[in-house]
Amino acid sequence: MTVIRNNSISGINSITAQSNSLNFYDTSGNTLSIGASVTGDITGNVTGNVTGNVTGNVTGNLTGNVTTGVGGSITVGNSVITSTGIGIGTTDTTGRNAGVGTAVGTLIYNTTTGSFEGYGPSGWQNVKTIEIFSATGGTEDTSSRSGYKIHTFTSPGSLVVASGSVTAEYVVVAGGAAGGTGSPSSAGHGGGGAGGHLSGTTLSLSSGTYTIQVGGGGAAGPLAVGPGGYARGGNGTDSYITNPGISSITATGGGGGGAGTPGVPNGPAQPGGSGGGGGYATDSVGGTGISGQGNPGGTPTSQSAPYAGSGGGGAGAAGSGNPASNTGGAGGNGEANSITGTPVTRAGGGGGGGGYASPAIPGPGGSGGGGKGGGYNPGPANGAAGTANTGGGGGGGGELVGGAGGSGIVIIAYPTT
Repeated sequence: MTVIRNNSISGINSITAQSNSLNFYDTSGNTLSIGASVTGDITGNVTGNVTGNVTGNVTGNLTGNVTTGVGGSITVGNSVITSTGIGIGTTDTTGRNAGVGTAVGTLIYNTTTGSFEGYGPSGWQNVKTIEIFSATGGTEDTSSRSGYKIHTFTSPGSLVVASGSVTAEYVVVAGGAAGGTGSPSSAGHGGGGAGGHLSGTTLSLSSGTYTIQVGGGGAAGPLAVGPGGYARGGNGTDSYITNPGISSITATGGGGGGAGTPGVPNGPAQPGGSGGGGGYATDSVGGTGISGQGNPGGTPTSQSAPYAGSGGGGAGAAGSGNPASNTGGAGGNGEANSITGTPVTRAGGGGGGGGYASPAIPGPGGSGGGGKGGGYNPGPANGAAGTANTGGGGGGGGELVGGAGGSGIVIIAYPTT
């Protein structure tokens, strides 16, 4: 160990003074470090690492690392560096112009303008601040899709943006429609049309409240029973995203499946986001869909006994007409979207009901939540409901009640990085 006293030095083999420097060496020629605190003023250049606290003034160049302990800091005037932050010095415009260096990259906080300023090639300019985007609403998920936050609404609500702005993706699916209904000993009826399906990548979100409406599925059973006990399925209701700052993004509810015989007031298939499938009658054409949201329902290709219904339209394909007199048409397939990180198909049309002869073969529902049509023998005679929160259409009744439409959904996703 090297000991330096006021009148002696021990443990040092040699001391070399050269070029205004003083070096200490041990007996092996290795440079010795002086492991002691220096308190007071150091005038000149300090080259190397300074570990610990420096108390006093350092005048000259300090080349190397200055390491402070936990809770330590380096303070120069009203600027400070700590282990958890950097405090930038403050001045006003007069002080900036008179006493702040103009090296490119210099940062200050100007109390006159109330802004952070940086010195660049064009002089002093305001430093652009980045406001972190923050929003709440619906069911929030940050794990299913890497680097994204997802808000899923399965019932009406609000997306509240507290700060920042972002360009988001969206999927808006309206409620699906119900399949057509008929009295006992009748025939097969049309499947319900799927709810309209909208998706995109350019939804601009900024501070404010966005109203989210999630459409319900159309009601099964008679709406207003006409002659002979027939009634089309109830239409689905709309889903939308809206606030005062944007045009509403609205998906239209599905069109009800057709039912009945010629001249029945409540029998024709209805238009919608996707149209309902036609019933068995000669005038039961499929309902129309809305371009960009869905497709039309099927029109019966066989209109002879035992009379089967057609499939409702889906977001990805039209519904099918009945391929045979006892076989219901298939519902149109839905549309797949990967907004949540994995592909999910939604908005399938309901299948048409089978004819009244045995066997009555019901039409399958379209992929994406479409309900299967009802049979007659074997049953069940009722159509199956569309799947909730897919906008799927309900299956057409095979003699009896059509299936209810599935409710819609609204999904918003945006990057978090």
